[in-house]
Amino acid sequence: MDMEWIYKSADPGTVTKISRVIGCHRAVAELLVNRGITTPEAAFSFLNPSFDNLASPFVMKDMKPAVERIYTAVCHREKIMIFGDFDADGITATAILHDFFTHVNAEVSWYIPHRTKEGYSMKPEHIAMAVEQRIDLIITVDCGSDNHDAVDAALKEDMDVIITDHHEISHPFPRAVAIVNPKRQDCMAGLDHLAGVGVAFYLIIALRKHMREQHFWKEITEPNLMSYCDLVAIGTMADMVPLKNENRIFTTAGIRVIQQGKRPGIKALADVSRVDHTVFDSDDISFRIAPRINAAGRMAHARICVGMLTTREKSSAEQTAALLDQLNLKRQQTEKSIVEDIENQIQRQPDILDNQAIVLAHEKWNPGVLGIAASKTARKYFKPVVLISTAATPATGSCRSVGGVDIHAILTQCNTLLEKFGGHVMAAGISIKEKNINHFARLFSEKVALAVQGHPLEKKLVLDCFVEINEITEDFIKNIDRLRPFGTDNPEPLFYCNDLKVISSFIIADKHRKMTLEKSSAQGSGATIEAFQFNIDVRHPLPMHFERIAFRVRMNRFNKKSFPQIIIEAI
Repeated sequence: MDMEWIYKSADPGTVTKISRVIGCHRAVAELLVNRGITTPEAAFSFLNPSFDNLASPFVMKDMKPAVERIYTAVCHREKIMIFGDFDADGITATAILHDFFTHVNAEVSWYIPHRTKEGYSMKPEHIAMAVEQRIDLIITVDCGSDNHDAVDAALKEDMDVIITDHHEISHPFPRAVAIVNPKRQDCMAGLDHLAGVGVAFYLIIALRKHMREQHFWKEITEPNLMSYCDLVAIGTMADMVPLKNENRIFTTAGIRVIQQGKRPGIKALADVSRVDHTVFDSDDISFRIAPRINAAGRMAHARICVGMLTTREKSSAEQTAALLDQLNLKRQQTEKSIVEDIENQIQRQPDILDNQAIVLAHEKWNPGVLGIAASKTARKYFKPVVLISTAATPATGSCRSVGGVDIHAILTQCNTLLEKFGGHVMAAGISIKEKNINHFARLFSEKVALAVQGHPLEKKLVLDCFVEINEITEDFIKNIDRLRPFGTDNPEPLFYCNDLKVISSFIIADKHRKMTLEKSSAQGSGATIEAFQFNIDVRHPLPMHFERIAFRVRMNRFNKKSFPQIIIEAI
């Protein structure tokens, strides 16, 4: 699909003012303005994320009753169970609460359901299990907002439930002691960008403060909450929530903690991922650490990760990390097979692409990997995608969207055909009776078509800033790196340049091109830069001149030397 190139433009006066007042590079100021950061004060806060700028946890609805109930449980040695989700967000949220409650000598256990055997979220059968264990209080993390049946079952057993979550929630709420979810319509905290682990972290910030006020820390050392930020960073990045405000603060701090290598589980994961933890960055979470953690829930059981992330034993962490590495390889192979099935089906039935959405089902697809395959398919065809596995009853599916389509809103319009659904604007999960799949596919596509009526889905390449290649120096890249960590709502900058000729070029691994580029025109002439273009078709003649390129910047560090290079994303 051809892409429309969209060129951002920032007000020159605002760019100059920010650059002058806070002393940053012009390109950094331009990028900030293009991200909606238009005052020197906001720019300074963005470039210098600090815990001093965190909102109070008690601005969240129900935080106070949640903290008071948990404090009572800790003091009276009541049995607490943490109930988490099976993805990286839920796993890390479970781990930080377990770490905190262990530190305060609470009677704590945790439980994460099996993805395919038990499904998402808490159910009445989990309450029956908790009764057998004589649990007094259940705290959910990254789930629970629609678990009415489970909460009602707990109430019948005189068991309290506190829900902490960040998924969409609507009235009537479950009858829990407290529901700490910033997406509640009656919650005015402005924290609906938090991941589940972010909500859980805010809970322990509030707990620590309450315990301080109750003089709890006289006999127990007050924990340094910074030490939990490595887990918060991983869960936040993995769940692809906006990297702004609190999430940016948590992630920046968490990456620094990871670089210290103090948590054996994360250090072991970095090692098997062949990442030097001392130069760890957000990309390493997104593309190396998070996929391995998620592989546990997709291919085996997520519970193996919680022990790895909370253990202080190096050997135990290394064994689990090695297992996760193997599970991730298995996940990649399974995912590749599903994507090939999808492509084969589209080749056999090209009219599938005539619809505004792609809805496909297969009895042999592993439901744990459907989300990744759906994301790849949505990116390729720039359409919302629903992939359904009919391997179990009811069938389960993963939904992924593209910009401009609220997939949760679309599913709400199809809910009479679904057994259950939940998720976000861009991603959701469903369960559905097999007999309803064809009807659902038609209705879903119709609702997407109505949603985009007059605004056809077109793939767009958004360019941040024009840069001549002679400007791309080590100092320039250091300035751009001040915008890290990159992620959702703070993407890695995409620059563009015009009129470049290829001085030298060779092919690597039959699909990648390494080049030296030079400016063709007089302006900037003489300057050269190393460039890479990945995954190209080398069967056709390769251009020796580029009218325009879109690219990202890197420092290439090799053999104790470093120099700037660019990664070409589009031509």
